[in-house]
Amino acid sequence: MEPMQSLVGAEFPLFAFSHCRDVVAAVSRAGGFGVLGGSSFTPESLEQELAWIDDHVDGKPYGVDILVPENQDLSGGLDIDELVAKVPTKHLDFTVDLLTRHQIPVGQEDVLTRELPATLPERGEQLMDVAFRHPIRLMVNALGVAPPSMIERSRKHGVPVGALVGAKEHAIRQVNAGVDLLVAQGGEAGGHCGEISTLVLVPEVINAIAPIRSVPVLAAGGIMNGAQMAGCMAMGAAGVWTGSVWLATTDSETGDVFREKMIAASSRDTIRSKSRTGKPSRQLRSAWHDAWDGPESPGALPMPMMSMISLPAFAQIEKAAAGGNQDARPLVSYWVGQGVGLVNNIRSAGGVVQDFKEEFAAAVGGLIELIES
Repeated sequence: MEPMQSLVGAEFPLFAFSHCRDVVAAVSRAGGFGVLGGSSFTPESLEQELAWIDDHVDGKPYGVDILVPENQDLSGGLDIDELVAKVPTKHLDFTVDLLTRHQIPVGQEDVLTRELPATLPERGEQLMDVAFRHPIRLMVNALGVAPPSMIERSRKHGVPVGALVGAKEHAIRQVNAGVDLLVAQGGEAGGHCGEISTLVLVPEVINAIAPIRSVPVLAAGGIMNGAQMAGCMAMGAAGVWTGSVWLATTDSETGDVFREKMIAASSRDTIRSKSRTGKPSRQLRSAWHDAWDGPESPGALPMPMMSMISLPAFAQIEKAAAGGNQDARPLVSYWVGQGVGLVNNIRSAGGVVQDFKEEFAAAVGGLIELIES
């Protein structure tokens, strides 16, 4: 437990990534470490979220995760109006037709956002401006090597930098860039992930970075209980990074329809698809994916343009499903890992932390008994 306590102040090295402030605060209060996914917010709304967390975390540590692409502008240097103009009409028509067939009446203007994409570098810088005004204990980056700006600014504020990696080559580059913490995320994970399993990736990353310098590694991907956490730490991980398990909590941002689908799903009901962001990311398979990955599809657009369609489209889908539209339910989806098959009830976030602690202790106790027998 010591590496994470000394680095970020976590009492129990269970890291909870969530877009929901309630989950972040509840996990940190319970002794874990909540990490707010900040890229889904504007600078103004992120300020509101972090101020709320500050007031509800009881002084416990928490962090922020922001997407800052690695030394590139995924927009190609275009402004929002130019990006909107580049979205093909056939993709808008396909989206409108898909939603209409599920009894969600929309027009092209309803399925194309004009908001600045979260993956633009300038948006990442704006979000960091906000985050560093708060007492965060960790800054995390995804989508490639943490950029020099993030590392330099974090050093200035005395905040450790973490980064997600899906292969040992990525880990080596991150360590050489100067990050303080790695999250080795296996292909089982929800969201953007690679193809290597957690069981293989974690020891591979630990072995690869050992000759360079000592950097703690968190295991991620499919981890839904304390026994799995104990197994990962037996492999050398300093703790675990989790996401999907918090979606099935009373505190999460997901709606009742998605939670119901989570409980009903098996581990085979997820899919890695480009049809939400333009890059492969694991989600709960739905009619959206069957359509976009099917033979009639115009094909996913590159990042960030695919998100400019999917964000407003899924907002329409979720609104319709929550309003009782049964035809909309097959389209409901969210990012979730293969561990969804281990979800069989809805709990509070604080209750999940307590369950992790008890399951972890039982698993470690069993190993000790095995060794001593």
